[in-house]
Amino acid sequence: MAIRRGAAAAAVILVSGLPFRCLGQTPVTTAPEPHFNLDVNRVAATFSVTDRKGHFVTLTRDDFQVFDNQREQKILEFSAESELPLRLALLIDASTSVRERFHFIQDAAIGFLTNSLRPGQDQAMLLSFDIEPDVISEFDGDMDRLAAKIRDVRPGGATALYDAVELAARRMTQDSQPGRYRFAIVIFSDGEDNQSRLTRQQALEAAQRANAVVFAVSTSEQSAQSQGDKILKFLSSETGGAAIFPFKVEDLARSFETIAKELHHQYNILYRPEPLTADGRFHAVEIRLKQPKGGFLVRARKGYYAPPAH
Repeated sequence: MAIRRGAAAAAVILVSGLPFRCLGQTPVTTAPEPHFNLDVNRVAATFSVTDRKGHFVTLTRDDFQVFDNQREQKILEFSAESELPLRLALLIDASTSVRERFHFIQDAAIGFLTNSLRPGQDQAMLLSFDIEPDVISEFDGDMDRLAAKIRDVRPGGATALYDAVELAARRMTQDSQPGRYRFAIVIFSDGEDNQSRLTRQQALEAAQRANAVVFAVSTSEQSAQSQGDKILKFLSSETGGAAIFPFKVEDLARSFETIAKELHHQYNILYRPEPLTADGRFHAVEIRLKQPKGGFLVRARKGYYAPPAH
């Protein structure tokens, strides 16, 4: 989902799949379906429920059904997703194109982490990227250290966005056991990649393999939709996240507050696919309300690729 510049409504987070679009938004259809690298024995589906105005609602396990390839599944575990520790990768565009606005990006990034990370439970990894991505902090929950690392970043050079997404996802894959953590990649960039060795599709598939949702906050000041805007919308919508386009750079902090709120209002369902099939094919996943409530929207992953048969 994309939030247009100047929009007052909060973003609706879709974690791990089921992309959706606002009315009037043109979907991206140029890339093939992303692949997921999952434990075939268990599938984790993280999702949110909102009303038509984007307000989050509180429901219980008994309110939901989950279907795998149109077959109803037994829910093994259900929790409010905020109960799970968050592992967040913060990707900061440090290319020449954002030099004039960089101090706003730094301030907003620090504020975002302050609002998002719960002491003793959540951690963030920091990556800056220009001609290549650079891990400036491994996963850490200490806000003073993270803030100092962000302040040390200096902009300059080209933009290797796709390489940065892939690197963050690769680090996350090491801890991607279903149901253990929440994974999110948050990009602060204008989306204009001109340096990566990887393609947009490769970056997307890396995020999907890590079971990570991508959020993006644009630093572009163009009023018309740019190619970078389209890239940010693609990466976020295909992973079930949100792309936000502030009207002006001074509004970055408010945009990050929107994402922080989304991260605190999610659910998680864990199930074992029946029948259990390792066929390498795409399996559609759908989460439904047992008793449809007027105007409620369930946002969840749209599916996964099962591992191939050995």
